[in-house]
Amino acid sequence: MGIKNVVETIELVKSYGKHIALDSINLKIKQGATGLLGPNGAGKSTLFKTLLGLISTTSGEGKVLDYNIKVDGPKIRSKIGYMPEYDCLNPDLEAIHQVAYSGELLGMNPSIAMQRAHEVLEYVGLKDQRYRNIETYSTGMKQSAKLACGLIHDPELLIADEPTNGLDTEHRDFMLNTLSQIVRQGGRSLIMASHLMNDVEQVCERIVMLHKGKLIAQGRIEDLKAIEREIEVHAWGGASRLEEMLVDGGYKVRRTGRVLRVVHIDDSTYDQIISAASKSNCQIRRMQDHEASLEDLFIRIMEKLGYGIKSSDELLDSNPNLKNVDAPPELKGVK
Repeated sequence: MGIKNVVETIELVKSYGKHIALDSINLKIKQGATGLLGPNGAGKSTLFKTLLGLISTTSGEGKVLDYNIKVDGPKIRSKIGYMPEYDCLNPDLEAIHQVAYSGELLGMNPSIAMQRAHEVLEYVGLKDQRYRNIETYSTGMKQSAKLACGLIHDPELLIADEPTNGLDTEHRDFMLNTLSQIVRQGGRSLIMASHLMNDVEQVCERIVMLHKGKLIAQGRIEDLKAIEREIEVHAWGGASRLEEMLVDGGYKVRRTGRVLRVVHIDDSTYDQIISAASKSNCQIRRMQDHEASLEDLFIRIMEKLGYGIKSSDELLDSNPNLKNVDAPPELKGVK
């Protein structure tokens, strides 16, 4: 495509009266797969609508595939495939006609749209069920049909909103593998909104994280994980004393039972842990570098923002009492 960033915004603001839905968003989303994370009310839906040119911005600038979001909405929408979270299929239509109709709405010739509908339904695994009415489809089949509607015009960028929502393990794996193929083999870009950290980590190289209308993190997952390396210590007989001694020594410790995760400051951290274990009469059964997950990264970012949470579900489900604070500067950079 020759485009450095598929999405770029500068101080993008969208407000509804006194309520600020998007607060000075500076985005740089590169080609490839990017996960969009954030709890309900974070601004994800508003961001999608502004990027697609469906709602006007209050201030700031934005481009999608080098098109201006303020004046080029129809062009942007013609280049983008959208798989919404909500139910958007006509239950009385056969899948083949539903997908072909989606193509016609985008301006495709009816015969070409029908030909493409056959191709994309086979691609998403619905070749043998394409003449069945949508109302007879399972949840997994409906999700695949929505994906086919988003792919009918071979878009440069696909936006998938909660693509694995309600799927069993088999259909979930198929959906994630298909999305990965679209990016890695098809050479297309993907923005995938999801509350399932494992799904995002399986498909995406980068993330964008929103909270209360603010951009709190963006960049490569691996780069963001490296903000704080951790050492995992399996302790026996004195884990509490070891934790206390390490904290008194200026180390940040996250503990679950006998497992302590200590922030790696420098190479001397290993020696300091061993020394503290000796002084506290605590036996170390195992010590190793901790391979952080996206879940770990999410929790650490929330901790930096002042939120005491134990899992992403605790925040993503709903928590109206969370404080609204600014993100640390080191989490706002683009890697």
